[in-house]
Amino acid sequence: MNPHNSPGCDSHAAERLSSIDFGQAVQCPICSNLFNSAEDICAHLSDDPGCSHRLIPPPIAFRIPQASEDRPRQGRFHHSSGYIHKLGQPNTFKRMEQDDFEPMRKHNVYYPFSDRAEWELAKFLCDNLNQGQITRFLKLLWVVAEAKRPLSFKTAKQLFTFMDALPKVPQWRCTPMHTDGYATTHPVNLIWRDALEVVHHIFGNPIFANHMEYDPYEINDDGEREYGEWMSCEHAFEIQDKLPIGATIVPIILASDKTPVTRHTGSLEMHPTFLTIGNIHSEIRMKATSHAWECVAYIPSPEYITNSDYAGLLEACFWHSCMDMVFEKLKIASHMGELMVDPMGCQRYAFTPLIAHVADLPEQLMISCVSKSVSPTTLATLAQFDDGITHPPRNGMSTLLQLHEIGKVFNPWKFREFQEAAKKVSLSGVHKPFWRDWKFADPAVFLVPEILHTGHKFFFDHILKWCKEVIGANELDARFRSQHKRVGTRHFTDGVSHVNQMTGREHRDIQRTLVPTIVGVTSPGFTRAVRALIDFIYKAQAPTFTDSSINSMSDSLREFHTYKHFILEAQARTGTSGPIAHFRIPKLELFNSFARSIRKSGAIIQYSADVSEWLLITHCKTPFQRTSHQRATFTQQVVNIIHRQDVMRQFDFYALLREQGMSLVNVMDDEFDEVVDMDPTFSWIARVAPQEMQRFQAIRPVRNHFLKGLLSDEANAAFHVTIAHDLADRSATALAQLYHLPNFPHILSQYLDGVSGRNSPFHSRLLKVWFKFRLQLHSRLRPCNIMPSQQVQAIPPSNTYPYGYCDIVLLQPTGANPQSTPCIAQVRMVFALSTRGSQLPVQLKDPFLYVQLFEVTALPEAEPHIAMIGKIVRLVDVTHAVELIPIYGTTLDRSVTSVTSLERYDDFYLNSFSDKEWYHTLHADYI
Repeated sequence: MNPHNSPGCDSHAAERLSSIDFGQAVQCPICSNLFNSAEDICAHLSDDPGCSHRLIPPPIAFRIPQASEDRPRQGRFHHSSGYIHKLGQPNTFKRMEQDDFEPMRKHNVYYPFSDRAEWELAKFLCDNLNQGQITRFLKLLWVVAEAKRPLSFKTAKQLFTFMDALPKVPQWRCTPMHTDGYATTHPVNLIWRDALEVVHHIFGNPIFANHMEYDPYEINDDGEREYGEWMSCEHAFEIQDKLPIGATIVPIILASDKTPVTRHTGSLEMHPTFLTIGNIHSEIRMKATSHAWECVAYIPSPEYITNSDYAGLLEACFWHSCMDMVFEKLKIASHMGELMVDPMGCQRYAFTPLIAHVADLPEQLMISCVSKSVSPTTLATLAQFDDGITHPPRNGMSTLLQLHEIGKVFNPWKFREFQEAAKKVSLSGVHKPFWRDWKFADPAVFLVPEILHTGHKFFFDHILKWCKEVIGANELDARFRSQHKRVGTRHFTDGVSHVNQMTGREHRDIQRTLVPTIVGVTSPGFTRAVRALIDFIYKAQAPTFTDSSINSMSDSLREFHTYKHFILEAQARTGTSGPIAHFRIPKLELFNSFARSIRKSGAIIQYSADVSEWLLITHCKTPFQRTSHQRATFTQQVVNIIHRQDVMRQFDFYALLREQGMSLVNVMDDEFDEVVDMDPTFSWIARVAPQEMQRFQAIRPVRNHFLKGLLSDEANAAFHVTIAHDLADRSATALAQLYHLPNFPHILSQYLDGVSGRNSPFHSRLLKVWFKFRLQLHSRLRPCNIMPSQQVQAIPPSNTYPYGYCDIVLLQPTGANPQSTPCIAQVRMVFALSTRGSQLPVQLKDPFLYVQLFEVTALPEAEPHIAMIGKIVRLVDVTHAVELIPIYGTTLDRSVTSVTSLERYDDFYLNSFSDKEWYHTLHADYI
């Protein structure tokens, strides 16, 4: 940062965004001639007859699952995207064969380690111990004298040297930073990697070969455009139209956040920046365990010895300067293009626009260079935050032009004058945003909505607080404690009001039952406003949208604004000085941009900060515990740890493929149309070396009950009961006594009469019983995926469970009209006829349920009355596991517990918010 070189914003900022000369030549991928500007290379590739013959591959087929036969779906790709210029080029793993020690690995793939066993020990030591602990381990007598053969490395330092000899990943650098004229309390070093090298590394990684997109495309669902992945949206087509024919977009997605790594003392912080690419399917990108994200910088937070009024502005200017350095070459590639090799070894002419930067609100304000009193992405001011209007976007070009005009009058390094002038136009005073010369970069577009902070954190900070104010903390906690526990969902045994800080997961769990929990105490208008906001948050998390679903989401937000005055009337919105009479909440204003952003950049769930929050743990807090905790060196120590982990993870898989004699190109596999949620590395290993899967750590794949379980008549649900039943050889009368179900023998007899006749020998057949079963469904939101199974319980009465412990399901009984309303029932028993004796007819072989039906006598808005009717149905008649919440009224009967709430109350609400899959299923199929 050199202030004497920066009298103001670049004088030709506007022109630089459309035409830029970086003084670097770019090579034609066909003829290898060099060209000095983006315009020259684009004209050459478009017009030169010698280079106009390119391989135009058929785009990788994307799955377009048909919702139904009467709702056809069609798709088209951009007509001039994703050409291949060369085949057989080295991908990321192939480039590892160019390592200096490759000749040694032709005989021992684990070199410099003696063999696989020594490599696994070395990896274990580096993964789990610090340098001192490794040294002590290597001095153990067993290691020195008793091991079958001596280790190749004798000290921790030698072990680290061996690790440094493994094939490289993009290298880290350390650059001293200073701001002329402004001293800091400690020396400041930027630890970073060249972002372009990192993009090459990710783009060519064969692990992601089956999960990549190279072409903008458009899907139409029953005549409506579908918005999901970034490549399916408007921005992708807008950028592709402005690139040379055949160019491939490599969309850059960033994430950054500041996090403390010490508690209570020391005040040590880290501010990492992470990067991934939008070519990788969002399902894979969103999982931290897929390692689709890479850390590219640890930006320090310098403490300046200056007027505290300017410390924040100086730090923001410093941050943008660091980002300039890290992304310099990536910005050049956005203008000039860059030859990149994809996972299949195909060379492409790639451009690298910044399409998303995942950040919380304070970080967004710093990135967009605006003051705290305005929106980072629109022209809305503080007074307009609660008007429910979608204001025009705050275009980056307008910000640059404003800075340019201010810079004509004031030196930006004279903070008082420049900042005062900037604040008059709602700017922060940062004069050189890092995105100013990044082609196609506009904060109004790339600052995408972020559901973790904007949605779930907003819920915890505001919606939940409003409900506490009206209901009271004790009553709210008692209601949450009394709700029926379901396996696999969070139950708040201690209530929800005592915790000041919660994770995003806990925010989501509270959202699940809040609306039916508050009914009876809050006014109908208050409840409707709260429900509308939670509806909005749920709808915003869909992985795909159409114009209709976007409009439905926007309608929920409008509904909140219509009824929000009931919240103010209840004096539920309060501050330190008492009730607040407005909703000027910055995050509430951000909701207005969701619809526009979805059309522009795709489903916002793919930009959730859940991944970056996890990366802060794995790349900052956890490795920090293995450092010396010294301010001057802890960041470099963290980087060394992270670097070795990256090298080891890459080499471990590479060595396995080499050892097994497998290809380093991940051959496309379209064998299965329906898939379970599996880590991409596991998926590859499962195909080529399934016996080695236990060697790698990752989230284990979901068990697929559709392969061996019981299937529903339409094969859209799978069921599983254990081979070993919980009770065997029991008569119907004995079970009636055990389960307190006096009508069970009679109802079973009637059922058997209907199947096999009155004189059937099966009336006296003994029964076997299970206390639970599992139900597995296809995802409603991602139809090709299979969801994790849900456990449904039917536990008999006991001292612990005086009424038994039985879950609720939705049924579509055999023979019922598919258009008829399904039944809601409580599962009281899971049983089957014993296989001992004569062979059972087909109709009696599978398990059955004894259920008690709830009679729905009113719409969800009214209060339904319940009549419990016993019935026997087939297990495969179950369509969903659902949740009922008691209608508590004005006060809760405090003697009711989670064990008894379904038995002590008679009236219930069917909870539409129990999970996102059920929410969308209910609204699509039943409402």
